[in-house]
Amino acid sequence: MQKTRPPGALVAGALILGLALPGASPHPASAQGGTMALVGGMLLDGYETPPIHHAAVVIEGNRIVAVGPATEVEIPAGAEIISTEGMTMLPGLVDLHVHLMILGHGEYSEWWPILDKAREEMMAISAKQLLMAGVTTAVDLGAPLEILNVRDDINEGWLPGPRMLVSGPWITRAGRQWPDWFQRRIASPEEAAEQTNDLIDAGVDVIKIWAGMTEDDMRAVVEAAHRRGVEVHTHLYAPEDMWAAIRAGTDVIQHAGSGGNPPYGDDLIAEVAHRGIPVVQTIAHRIWVYPATLEFPERLQDHRLKQDLPPELYGEFQRSFEDFHRNSYFRTTPRQIRNSEIAARQFIEGGAVIAMGTDSGSPMNFHTEAAWREISALVDSGMTPLAAISASTKTGAEVIGRGRDLGTIEPGKLADIIVVEGNPLFDINVLGYVRMVVKDGVRYK
Repeated sequence: MQKTRPPGALVAGALILGLALPGASPHPASAQGGTMALVGGMLLDGYETPPIHHAAVVIEGNRIVAVGPATEVEIPAGAEIISTEGMTMLPGLVDLHVHLMILGHGEYSEWWPILDKAREEMMAISAKQLLMAGVTTAVDLGAPLEILNVRDDINEGWLPGPRMLVSGPWITRAGRQWPDWFQRRIASPEEAAEQTNDLIDAGVDVIKIWAGMTEDDMRAVVEAAHRRGVEVHTHLYAPEDMWAAIRAGTDVIQHAGSGGNPPYGDDLIAEVAHRGIPVVQTIAHRIWVYPATLEFPERLQDHRLKQDLPPELYGEFQRSFEDFHRNSYFRTTPRQIRNSEIAARQFIEGGAVIAMGTDSGSPMNFHTEAAWREISALVDSGMTPLAAISASTKTGAEVIGRGRDLGTIEPGKLADIIVVEGNPLFDINVLGYVRMVVKDGVRYK
């Protein structure tokens, strides 16, 4: 897609609004093209296999060229050697459900007028936060079409952020509570197909179906998208909607198992598992985040949010968190928490393909920490730490068709590597302590 504005317009808009837009900052610590060796730490390569201790990873340009115990890996002369001793190296995280247009503000209806004044600027901040949290690849499932500019700016090196796949506006028959600029409302299967083609023509990478669609609507979207090689993600909770989505041939089921409704029947779980339809549960964004905030409300004063926003906007965020249990987003959360005692485990125990997605940016679910909270929730729900990490790296890359290039640390793959402080196999929550981020061979942190 052709860019709709010159590169400098995004920065100019940010300066007018006083936003701490991440342009050239944080500066990449190393530029693509040289040779780099990460040496000394434990390596989790993305597969569900034992770690390599005291490992070395050699990167040339943007590709991994050697991996193994440091005593067995030849490090080229002149390589930049970076010590990872006492830490753990693992693939960059793949988050299959983010929202760059939202930053964790407590009430959607009050956020939309703020966002509408600086759509691209806010999305740029979100992208930087995700990358610094170790997310090197992400799928955005709901945003105004300006996200295409942000995606392209990241790809062209003007902004720091994960490599992005984006849906732009979702397609729905419902959605009256949402602004028109990030949804396409339809009234027939024919309109559903037309909107699908229009979004693909605009340049989106995936299509998202939101709630309220009939089976015929979904089938029309899937057929139109698949004819053009584009996959379809569905936003679903109710069992009858999930059956309709399965019959319609949708590619990825989002939100199922997150407690949005009571537990599913065994027949539905088995059908999803046997068909190999990937499930992205997004279980932490209410069910884990809400009680975590009740226990430790100080987390809402996230210093990274304070750094990224001007004082007046940061103050608005803090105001939106007052009596957060009364906010519309959390009205049904206690019931969802009760449902999740079974629902969050069903697809895991049923053997479904599980990938990681966070719904990051939703109220109090900050991009700075959503990924580690979601992975921790997967472990709480029955996954081993190693399986949860693999779901959040290798499986995620495979679900979006990038498994040949991304998701694992092995020779020939793109160099997307993060380093965390500690051993996530002992305590999965150390994924919140990201000390280094390498994306496409460039060290950003």
